[in-house]
Amino acid sequence: MQKPLIIHDPVHKTIILDEFEQMLLNTRHVQRLRNIQQLGLVDHVYPGANHTRFEHSIGTMHMASVIGQSLSLEEEDIRRIRIAGLLHDVGHSAFSHAVESVLKRNPQLQPVIEDRKFIRHEAFSRAIIRMLPQDNFIARYTESEFGTDPFYFFDEIANIATGEACAISKPYLAQIIAGDVDADRIDFLLRDSYHTGVSFGLIDVDQIIDSLIIKGGNVVLGSPEGSDYGNEMALTAAESMLISRAHHYTAVIHNPKTQAARVMLLYALEDALERFRNVSGTEAAKDEVIRFFTEYNDNDLLVFIRSHAAERSLRLLDDLRDGRLYVSVARFSQKMLRPSTRMALATIARHGVAKMKFESRLARELGDVLADLDVASGVPKSMRVLIGDEESFFYDESALANGLVRSISRQLSLTTFAHPDAVAGIDGTVVSSQMHKIVDELSPRLLGFIRAEQYLPIEGIILLFYAIYNIFKKEEAGFISVPRLRHITWLYRTILQFSDHASLKNLFEYDFHERYGFPYSDKAFEDIQVLVAMGIVDEDLRYYEKNGRYRQRYEYVLTHEGAEYARKIAGSYASEFKQIESYVMINKHSIPKDMVTMSMARYAPSKQV
Repeated sequence: MQKPLIIHDPVHKTIILDEFEQMLLNTRHVQRLRNIQQLGLVDHVYPGANHTRFEHSIGTMHMASVIGQSLSLEEEDIRRIRIAGLLHDVGHSAFSHAVESVLKRNPQLQPVIEDRKFIRHEAFSRAIIRMLPQDNFIARYTESEFGTDPFYFFDEIANIATGEACAISKPYLAQIIAGDVDADRIDFLLRDSYHTGVSFGLIDVDQIIDSLIIKGGNVVLGSPEGSDYGNEMALTAAESMLISRAHHYTAVIHNPKTQAARVMLLYALEDALERFRNVSGTEAAKDEVIRFFTEYNDNDLLVFIRSHAAERSLRLLDDLRDGRLYVSVARFSQKMLRPSTRMALATIARHGVAKMKFESRLARELGDVLADLDVASGVPKSMRVLIGDEESFFYDESALANGLVRSISRQLSLTTFAHPDAVAGIDGTVVSSQMHKIVDELSPRLLGFIRAEQYLPIEGIILLFYAIYNIFKKEEAGFISVPRLRHITWLYRTILQFSDHASLKNLFEYDFHERYGFPYSDKAFEDIQVLVAMGIVDEDLRYYEKNGRYRQRYEYVLTHEGAEYARKIAGSYASEFKQIESYVMINKHSIPKDMVTMSMARYAPSKQV
């Protein structure tokens, strides 16, 4: 029997691995992570940020076991979450998410494995973990020591590691690794903070872990003893973690210098892949992409680019190597754009091909620059809190959490970058004016391009709000009355009905589950938050009394800009919108709403930002 391996970690101090964990640690899939930096090119901005996905994976394994022990899980379940934590990033590509961005922008390069397109690293991680029993040593050890079929065992590990809670009998195991308050996030916030020197990792880890409870098969936040003070501490600790995530986005991910380095690499990689495809064929290029996620480390990817890229791309790599990052010439944040423009850009940013067309047109029109349209993702969606004997969503119980979710959702930026030697000859004011013109001209055309290719479920939600608005809106003597929806659960139930409707299901393509006692969709919640963050829908906080306790809930009303945006897109969905309006009209008496009356000048000011 092999001796336990003791690892001295700068974040968690001592981490101990047993014999089987060492066996997995020494596989080529995990060892590859030694040479993939956790934050990609962020070390160009924060020199200490050269830590790897290898140490993060070990840290996630450790945090998973700490959480598991706090929850008093059985030894077998702790073993599973430790292994899942160790393996959760084995399908990550070199240089963090750069390759994923290229695949989203270039569908012709997306590899197909077992009739499924692989784009995200989670899909590759799942496939790699499921292949591990093909190693005879791993298979025999699993059978002899755990008394289970190795393929079944690693299939379960794959689901836990990638957050597939609905695919396993104990959903909380997956939530420990890939939930809203999970081992992965705790470790990367602590680790990224330690190595960057940015103090966003000041979170009360002990309090968070102590506040995690299993209820109804899910991990929830609450007081183990059920006290009001304990519940308050649980909320406060979770809020500290969400603050850290928001700070992480702003200080690291959306730092203009970070964006510049990422965009330089992306352009060079995209060029190299396209030239490789032209010479070797599409299938060879797809095979190469698979190797990016399964074999390549950061240096391997740079070698590939240098072997196939054109001269301009090679100069980009040279500039990266020498620390000559492109400089921001003009930058638009969401605060500088009208709500309708924000919404259009947020939609384009989430569609890879349209995003590439937009950025390419912008760069071509402005000259020798690089363009980047970036939008945040991954807001907390499903964390539940226990108040007394009742569950509710974290963002419903914490106004701070709700505001932070909105803050993360509104992280939208459009930036143009130029070589540092060329910046002196560029007038930023002129560039900004040109950017505004191109955005106004190009956005509607690209949205039309996207709609011609696919339905946009987020626009389905906008049209649902618009149908309610049209039916109930009243204008009189300079005042307007508009409907405000009282219960977001009504939205979920209605969207679910539409998703089951033969002619509406594509426009409302959301996956729902009922683990909380009502239909809920993570993606629908995220899209509603995007609509709020972009200024299409307004969110109002309201208090109500229930069982002697005052609670808070959020109510939703279509803004003036939202109504104008919806009016413009309704023509693109004429048949679908007619059916939505018909449903709303038939069910109008059951819609939980208030009528809000205000002056037209207040609701629809003549001057919009």
